[in-house]
Amino acid sequence: MSGPVEANPWDALRRFTRARIALGRAGSGLPTAPLLAFELAHAQARDAVQQPLDAHVLHTALRERALTSIDVHSAAPDRDHYLRRPDLGRRLDEASVRVLRDAAGASTDVVFVIADGLSSRAAATHALPLLDALRPLLDDWRVGPIVVARQSRVALGDEIGECLRARFVVMLIGERPGLSSPDSLGLYLTAAPRVGRTDAERNCISNVRPDGLGYSAAAAKLHYLLTRSRALGFTGVGLKDDSDDALAAPIAPLSAPRGAGT
Repeated sequence: MSGPVEANPWDALRRFTRARIALGRAGSGLPTAPLLAFELAHAQARDAVQQPLDAHVLHTALRERALTSIDVHSAAPDRDHYLRRPDLGRRLDEASVRVLRDAAGASTDVVFVIADGLSSRAAATHALPLLDALRPLLDDWRVGPIVVARQSRVALGDEIGECLRARFVVMLIGERPGLSSPDSLGLYLTAAPRVGRTDAERNCISNVRPDGLGYSAAAAKLHYLLTRSRALGFTGVGLKDDSDDALAAPIAPLSAPRGAGT
């Protein structure tokens, strides 16, 4: 005698994806197990948004890697203001501006910012392994101090990079949680960072995590974009990520426009 749950004929495909497919049916609703899994995933996504970033743990781990770090905070005083006022998350508070300006020395090539964004879990879990995979690729780059930013939106990196006089800023920020990915890290690269930059002037690498884009692959893509943006002088819609085709070969130097003098 068959049970109360009617299996879905696509059930064999579930092993290929984290998407919620072929969940079966119990009467007119979901079976108990998929329903409970959905409610758990929803709770994990909500927790990812609300959980505060433990900046102290990050700074300690950065010191253990012999990396200098700076702690900053956006103009959003708490999580409630951060969620209700996205504009406050895009600007630094006054104390952070002073700290960064005091720390600014000679111009640096790139500054990395570890930011909570909408998933502090993503930043806490994946930012350091990503940096560990990337650092060996940056021997010819002048890397500034690592900035840890709380209550941060993507655009906060523009002001951070401007204060530190960096040529490029890379935000390692927690992305909006999904029901199958509460810990997805996004990488946002911006050239000549300054307040007022738009999203069209950035490049994004998303879903960085072991179940998505792995650390080594994400580091290779980011290094490719950094190298191309340094050669071209810009980031954004004009900088295409064709790294899947080009990473195996050395990056060719830019040729002079046809008709240009030598």
